[in-house]
Amino acid sequence: MVDFRPIAYVIGNLLVFLAAVMLVPATLDLSVGLTNGIDFLQSALSTGGVGLAVRIATGNADLRQLNTRQAYVLTVMVWAGLPLFGCLPFLLGAPGLSFTDAYFEAVSGITTTGSTVIVGLDALPPGMNLWRGALNWIGGLGIAFVAMIFLPVMRVGGMQFFRTEGFDTLGKALPRATDIAKALLGVYLGLTVACILVYQAVGMTGIDAVVNGAATIATGGFSPADTSFGKYAGPAEYFGALFMLLGSLPYILYAQMAAGKPMAVAGDLQVRALFLWTAIAVLAVTAWRVATSDMALEPAFREALFNLSSVITGTGFFSGSFGGWGGFSMAIAFIVGLIGGCSGSSSGALSVFRVQVAARAVAAQVARIQHPDRMVTLRYAGRRVEDETINALMLYVTGYILTLGMLSVAMTLVGVDMISALFGIWTSIGNIGYGYGPMVAETGTFRDFPDAAKWIMILAMLMGRLGLLAVLVLVLPSFWRH
Repeated sequence: MVDFRPIAYVIGNLLVFLAAVMLVPATLDLSVGLTNGIDFLQSALSTGGVGLAVRIATGNADLRQLNTRQAYVLTVMVWAGLPLFGCLPFLLGAPGLSFTDAYFEAVSGITTTGSTVIVGLDALPPGMNLWRGALNWIGGLGIAFVAMIFLPVMRVGGMQFFRTEGFDTLGKALPRATDIAKALLGVYLGLTVACILVYQAVGMTGIDAVVNGAATIATGGFSPADTSFGKYAGPAEYFGALFMLLGSLPYILYAQMAAGKPMAVAGDLQVRALFLWTAIAVLAVTAWRVATSDMALEPAFREALFNLSSVITGTGFFSGSFGGWGGFSMAIAFIVGLIGGCSGSSSGALSVFRVQVAARAVAAQVARIQHPDRMVTLRYAGRRVEDETINALMLYVTGYILTLGMLSVAMTLVGVDMISALFGIWTSIGNIGYGYGPMVAETGTFRDFPDAAKWIMILAMLMGRLGLLAVLVLVLPSFWRH
């Protein structure tokens, strides 16, 4: 049997922290005379009260070491359970959503997906937009911890490649999990502050800079404007693309740079591939749009750079005429959205690491077929990739594609057209945030989707964020046996 006390104790502490964060938008709304601040206070009291009660009730839990089964349960409960309380401000205050819509918005925020059901973001109380940005920011940091500490232990999707005793793969300068946690927090805070200051320098208001800065580094995509970055066309798009890409790099590499390894980022195979693939996609779309329309080179390049950076990093911001790019450009966007950013960041989808290793595994298998007597060893970053890692990774890639297809079909069965369904699951399972199709075109949101479709998307968001297997394994009876 799984001992739930340590899990509940951690959840209780996280609820107390979530309640404390709710006090910030509450203070903001109350300071400008909005009663929405009272709704935030009620949400904070409810969340904090439950959190304290759980914490007290499980105070005798043994927290010295979580086993693998507890790690699976904890990761799923954090991302599925915290939104139950994170959605309270959406229920009690503006915009007064239904439970399905409120939970959808909270899950989208904390998984850093960025899909929304809210129309009229510009008219929301400032505290509500700040809360949406806070959900993105909290989720992004939490994902980094899970990606670096829990998923390698859980052996999800080939991530055991990054695990050795004592976290040696993270560099000898950071040998312990506590050091990793402090380093990740420092990097995350530093990038966020830098992004906010740059956004203010290029003309954003204070609240817009804070919300967009938090969502950018978290690759979350919750914007305080219905037109997203269309409101800030120009230099903000260039800087937005830069910080989205920086936020999609493995955070631990920044910490290694600060610890005396200046080439940690530039020398990483994932980083180089991410920038190369992004550049190819941007140049291809720019050339296509210039050749097939009367659009000038600079705005075509700027729109392609910003929007494709948003898609491949799984951020979900958009600008300009992204939704009307046409078949070729949207096909490019669909492909880079499947790839995603780097492992060890808040980006979602398959990840550059998995795509690289999967491609090498296929190439190695072809070589074995051509030369049966030849020994072919798969290596990555100078290290041998074990068969166990390859098998887990290929299972993940296969499961990802199959899940994308099956959930897309499920969406059509509840009344969503095929294009909207495919892109709805693509954006959810990849934690991308951007919608496309007839049911999204009118509002740019998922408001008009049936409730059943929204619950399917919620499942896809959670599965994509937690690595598919971390969710599916919980429904296996064998998981709960001794």
